[in-house]
Amino acid sequence: MTNSTPPAQAGSTAFFVQAAISFVVSSVAVAAGVLYLPVSAWVRAFLALGLLYVITSTFTLAKCVRDRQESQAVTSRVDQARLDKLLAEHDPFATPSA
Repeated sequence: MTNSTPPAQAGSTAFFVQAAISFVVSSVAVAAGVLYLPVSAWVRAFLALGLLYVITSTFTLAKCVRDRQESQAVTSRVDQARLDKLLAEHDPFATPSA
């Protein structure tokens, strides 16, 4: 039976930190732009709510994508284990029983 190792994680710690810093910087920059925009308070509030909506929907989408990938990885590992078991139990020199 072959020992199949689980797939390695795609991102390193440095990549995660870079992505987090990028997210914070971009969010703060857009929020500052909304704050200093020369418009009325109602327009500024509307833009701020729009920014919050975009941020929360981005987190939701990222979670859905992650969950889908994890479920496919588990299914793939189960299928690989079944295939490994069938191959380990298969005897190519056995005679077929009528």
